[in-house]
Amino acid sequence: MSAMGAGPPADGSAPLASADPIELLRSREYLGLLVFGALIGVPIAAIAFGFLKVVDVGEEWAFTTLPDALGFSAPPIWWPLPVLVVAGLLVGLTIRYLPGDGGHEPSGGLSVSGVAPPAALPGIVLAAFFSLALGAVVGPEAPLIAIGGGLAALMVHLVKKDAPQQATMVIGAAGSFAAISTLLGSPLLGAFLLMEVAGIAGPMIGVVLLPGLLAAGVGALVFLGLDDLTGWGTFSLAVPDLPAFDGIDGYQFLWAIGIGVLGAVLGTAIHRAAQRLQPVVARRRVLVTPLAAAAVALTAIVFAQSTDHGADQVLFSGEAALAPLIQDASTWTVGALALLVLCKSVAYMLSLASFRGGPTFPAMFIGAAGGLALSHLPGLPPIAGVAMGIGAMAVAILRLPMTAVLLTSVFLQADGVELMPLIIVSVVVAPVVTARLTPPASAEPAAAPAPSLS
Repeated sequence: MSAMGAGPPADGSAPLASADPIELLRSREYLGLLVFGALIGVPIAAIAFGFLKVVDVGEEWAFTTLPDALGFSAPPIWWPLPVLVVAGLLVGLTIRYLPGDGGHEPSGGLSVSGVAPPAALPGIVLAAFFSLALGAVVGPEAPLIAIGGGLAALMVHLVKKDAPQQATMVIGAAGSFAAISTLLGSPLLGAFLLMEVAGIAGPMIGVVLLPGLLAAGVGALVFLGLDDLTGWGTFSLAVPDLPAFDGIDGYQFLWAIGIGVLGAVLGTAIHRAAQRLQPVVARRRVLVTPLAAAAVALTAIVFAQSTDHGADQVLFSGEAALAPLIQDASTWTVGALALLVLCKSVAYMLSLASFRGGPTFPAMFIGAAGGLALSHLPGLPPIAGVAMGIGAMAVAILRLPMTAVLLTSVFLQADGVELMPLIIVSVVVAPVVTARLTPPASAEPAAAPAPSLS
């Protein structure tokens, strides 16, 4: 996707970036791209739906069914330790021995480095499944982007082996749109995320986006249809039954600045620690990944032993736990919330350096927990603290300001519209502070090079 205009395609035709966008939109070839984009939205959305469901089933089996089958009335407090160690071993072996290095390296944030080749897809799927289902603190968005784009490009070559490179890239982008938009619940949010990640801009932006938006729209319909047929749910991002927000005052704008600063400090600390640890893990992947996984499990066990809440609050992406955290905020003490932020941040950092997945949902969860903890102080309503915390942490980790604002607003539904001015302030402050806290590129610790999937 980032190479949309790089170099002429192999068939000698003019690259998309050098063509007239209006002429392209009128061409028969572009109409074919739109039709193909709509068609691939159906299988890509179904595959994304199936992948997310398989992850849920794997999580249920590992943390509920298996301990019950072994005779435990409930999973013992130490149960996450062997599960995470096995996860680390399986992920380490997958990255070490299968092509494609397991896909996206999450310690550097969310990025796109081209379309995944077919040989890399099994490794991407397995590394993501073992990470997500067995408790690592990463999200599904990066694997879905890679799987959707790779499968879409593969379908292009199956239909037309000599398809131009630029057409393959556009359809690959459409596949990524379909996969990520079904997870986020909004084609528009998926479009902003992929535009910011891949740097798509200029007069060709509409040409690139239209097939993707069409694929995402068709995919959303497929998701709804599969929900009706299976009753498994839609994996919706939005939180229902949120408390109403009464209105904004001056104190809350001051809180937005403060939370933006705090989000930048915490996000930078997590990001830099993960980048420093990642080369250590990469040098001895099969040995060190299980050790990092054991540290994640021990962090969750410490939290569970120290509070009235379970280890699952620290483990996993936090996507499923976000809504209950907000809806049941009254059951959390400020001490438990502060410990949750600390333990989740440590487990998140270790997972970013060791596992495979996306960085988005753990950042959102940490931001929400931090906002709720701060809401015990005067002048900050809980839902406002959640909104500003999510926005600040999302932009501090992802470095995508438009996506952070839209992601938070979609997540909070009607409250997100009312809270958007506060979200924007925190999202603007956080990257400015992050830039001041981040050393120049030459001073950053050397990280293992990310695998090229193009």
